Parts: sequence; C-alpha cells; structure tokens
Amino acid sequence: AAVLTPIFRSPMSDPTPPLAANATLDPPIPVVLVRPRRPRYWIHAVLLLLTIFTTLVVGAGMEFTFQNDFPAFTADEDAWVPFFPLAWVLLHPARLLLGIPFSFSLLLILLAHEMGHYVYCVRYNVRASLPYFVPFPSLIGTMGAFIRIRGAIRSRAALFDIGIAGPLAGFAVALPMVFLGLRLSKFLPAMPPADIELGYPLIFQLAHHLLSAASGTSTQLASISLHPIAIAAWVGMFATALNLLPGGQLDGGHLIYAVAPRAHRWVTILMVGILLPLGDLWRGWYVWSFVLLLTGWRHPEVPPWPTLDRNRRLLALGALLLLLLCITPVPIRTPGLFR
Repeated sequence: AAVLTPIFRSPMSDPTPPLAANATLDPPIPVVLVRPRRPRYWIHAVLLLLTIFTTLVVGAGMEFTFQNDFPAFTADEDAWVPFFPLAWVLLHPARLLLGIPFSFSLLLILLAHEMGHYVYCVRYNVRASLPYFVPFPSLIGTMGAFIRIRGAIRSRAALFDIGIAGPLAGFAVALPMVFLGLRLSKFLPAMPPADIELGYPLIFQLAHHLLSAASGTSTQLASISLHPIAIAAWVGMFATALNLLPGGQLDGGHLIYAVAPRAHRWVTILMVGILLPLGDLWRGWYVWSFVLLLTGWRHPEVPPWPTLDRNRRLLALGALLLLLLCITPVPIRTPGLFR
C-alpha cells in the first residue's frame, strides 16, 4: 500500500501579481529552507528482519502440517502445531528452515508490490520512503507492508502510475506462485476438518482448472491440502484485491481520483454500500468499510490538468478486471470455531 501524506497549500502559495520595479517589501518575507529528513534505514532493516522471523515461524507450522496431511489452519491436537507456533519453533530452532518456502514467497510478493510504488515515485521525483514491513504474530506472520509518500504528486498521470504499479507488480509475482503452489499441493480425498477455511478467488479457480486439464485429473479445490507457497500466493492475491478496492486512500482510491477526481468521494460511498451487506458473510468487510469511510473524505490534492490519456483509462479497466480476479466475497470461513 502507498500512504500519501496530505500536503495543504497555504494562502502564501497562491500566485500574486509581480511587484513594481521600485517596490520594496516591508517587512521582508523570510525564506526558510526545509531539508528533507534523512532516511533511517535501520528501522526498515529491523522491521524486515522481524517480519522474516514471524513469517518463518508461521511457515514452519504450515510446512509441518502439510507434510503430515493436515489442513494448514487447524487446531487439531494430533497436528501438534498451533496457529503461531513460537514455542514449538524455539524448542528446536532448526524447524525455522521449514518456513522458508512460505516466508520467501510471501515477502517477495509484498516487496514487489511496494517496490512497484517506490520505483514510480523515483521516476516522477516524488519523495517516498522505502517499504516498511509490519511483523505480527498472526495466521500469516505479518500485517503486510507499506511505503510513505511525503512529496507532492504533480499530475494525475503520476498519481495513476504510482497507484497501479504496486498491484500490477505484486500480481505479476504472485501469479506464477499460484500455479507452482497448486502444483505442489496434495489431493486428500478424506480432508480432515479445518478450523479456518479459505475462500478461493476466481484466479485460483482458473489456475486449478488449467492444471487439472493439463494433468487429465478432476479434483475439487476443497479436497486439496494447500502447499505453503499456494497459501502465500493466496495472501498475495487477497492483498491485491484489498488494495484495489475503489475508494479512500487505497491504491484503488488513488486510481479513481486520477481518472475522475470529483467522483472519488461518491465512489467511496458506493463501495461502502457494497461492502456493508457483505459483512454478514465475512465480518472483515465491516473493518474495510470503516477504513474507506475514514480515509475517503479528503484526498491529497493533485493538479486537475492535464487529464489522463486513453491508454491509462483502458488500464484502469484492467485494474477493475484484476480486482474481480483476486477478490472473493467470503475470503475466510471459520466453521471449526463453532463446532
């Protein structure tokens, strides 16, 4: 995700008529030069190392359950491994090596997404931070990553390119991992019940159909034990879908503002109206509705002219298609928690 820091114009920034040749300024207007804050690279490095550790811990548990034919997210006593198996890993630190496939795949997808934003910030001379990774002892070991954009974006084309570069880069890395992860996954006719089940977006269903057709087999996704790489790819696709939600200051919101600035607020409200009923299916949509409302009332100003060219408007439709491929109405089900 790209977090834009609003830059507000003061009355002194408005153009004023030129002074006469013999005019003087009384009192003189002081000129203050503000030096950009020096980047603190150590913060990025520490957060990255912590996120590597937390995702290795989660990935180790996933790999263990996968090798022993259990669902990835299960609290079954026979599986031995809890959702965040820190104590289990610390007991034998070599188990961290089991988490490499998941950790590497997930962090590569997140890094590609954020570097997509960052590279285009550099291209347009927009001051931005390097990615901040967020370690968190959760089901996937992280809360994602983000960059902070502190400089002004000087055109709608720049805003559009910066906004769309992240989802496109993340999707490009996650797509081959979908195929690789599904190819490495196992078909289990008698799948043990899971406490948390994943809902599969259209891109997963298409990839599974193509792989099944190529191998001449016919299986259901529900009967497959996902390899940790496939789970990392699922997380990457879900993150892409969330970032492309059209509204607020998500990547999709930046794209809407670049295409039609006046429509940004109304599209945000419409998106909230769509997500709220979906909250009955998955309560997480309530959270994202709140996020859109919280960030959707004011977007950092971008010059209205020139408008976007035809190619970028067509690419905006491509972003909508990407959203439809990656999103699912019920991304997470928890039947096991209510048995």
